[in-house]
Amino acid sequence: MVERSASGAEPAEAADGAVEALDRPLPEGVRRRVVALVSDAFGGLTVGELPAPLRQYARFTPTRRAKFAGNAMAAALESDALFRQRIGERLGERQPELARALESGSPPAAADPVDVAAAAYVLRPAGWVKLVAAAGEEVQRAEAERADEASRRELERLREELAQARAQTRSETERLRAELDAARKEADSLQRKLRSAVNDVRRGEAALRRSRAETDAVRAEAAAQLSAAESETRRLKARLGEAEASAEAGRRAAREGRSVEDMRLRLLLDTVLDAARGLRRELALPPASIRPADGVDAVEPGRMSPKDIAARALSETDPALLDQLLALPQAHLIVDGYNVTKTGYPQLPLEKQRLRLLGGLSVLAAQTGAEMTCVFDGAELAAPVLLAPPRGVRVLFSKPGVTADELIRQLARAEPPGRPVVVVSTDREVADGVAKAGARPVASALLLKRLSRVS
Repeated sequence: MVERSASGAEPAEAADGAVEALDRPLPEGVRRRVVALVSDAFGGLTVGELPAPLRQYARFTPTRRAKFAGNAMAAALESDALFRQRIGERLGERQPELARALESGSPPAAADPVDVAAAAYVLRPAGWVKLVAAAGEEVQRAEAERADEASRRELERLREELAQARAQTRSETERLRAELDAARKEADSLQRKLRSAVNDVRRGEAALRRSRAETDAVRAEAAAQLSAAESETRRLKARLGEAEASAEAGRRAAREGRSVEDMRLRLLLDTVLDAARGLRRELALPPASIRPADGVDAVEPGRMSPKDIAARALSETDPALLDQLLALPQAHLIVDGYNVTKTGYPQLPLEKQRLRLLGGLSVLAAQTGAEMTCVFDGAELAAPVLLAPPRGVRVLFSKPGVTADELIRQLARAEPPGRPVVVVSTDREVADGVAKAGARPVASALLLKRLSRVS
């Protein structure tokens, strides 16, 4: 069967009479354009005019046909001359000017080389292989230009990023240098502080050595004085023995050689003594229980005050500090109730807060034997509280118009000077007020830790 072009011409042949054919695959761009042309012309053919492998795609849209039947249409176009002739006829109807230009051998110069190559591949005019090859080269050149343009843009982008990176690096370097200078200055300051601290420690050690030396000297002097006092005591005891012996000898001599004058003198002495006893009975004078030495202000051995406890090396949050304070004789613990409960368990209702705190204080009172008073603010009460105070704990509510803080300060001022009074509150105003009254303030967290150990 002889193949014809879209206008019925004979198939294109080379100068030596051989049929023209591609020696390489179609360029990808030309192939896509050929498939698009076939897909568009496909709809104008009947099912009987289509090759058997393409009939199943007859009802597809051109887009779906190009997507799913592209390879089959390209193979049919290459192998089936009749199908290619029918597609060429449809192309001639759609683009008559391009078809006539290709048949005349003068394709339009302004036309897209890819369109020209695709149409030449379908129509197969003389020299169509050169047109397809030229279109492939043009496509490759365009792709190369696009690749060069993309490479140039990528190079410019990379140069900009490099410049930004260099600027950022310089900025980061300057920042790091500034931080390094600041760190060096801080290190120098710390070294100066360290040297000052070392000097302070050395001075403290020297002062401690001097204090120890002075203490040793005082101890030696006290030991010498004690030894001298013991010697003097022994001498006085010896003299007292001698005096007692002399008195006994005198009494024996008096008994043996008592005269009338001695009897008169004794009678006078008895009279004076009887008069003194009668006067004492009449005045109801009590026996003398206070001695002059009792009026001298000093600290008796074995007794400590809350300030002495505070001077010991214990943390302000160590429960052992509270134990030592409550171990003082006649200690009185006053607790700012809501200050403690809202520090330890603020999520509970007020009633449960009070019951939980009073339960812990009852156990603590039983363990320590100290007097305990828990004060709550009465301003937050909507009605009088029906509460049975636990054993060993006094529970007080402030009156209307009086805050719990003021009631705590009144309790602290009511105690006699010298009695150990400990007030538990984190409120700085309360702590300062009770401290002026001679009480020892402690933080609420300290009592909470002690009560957690109780429970």
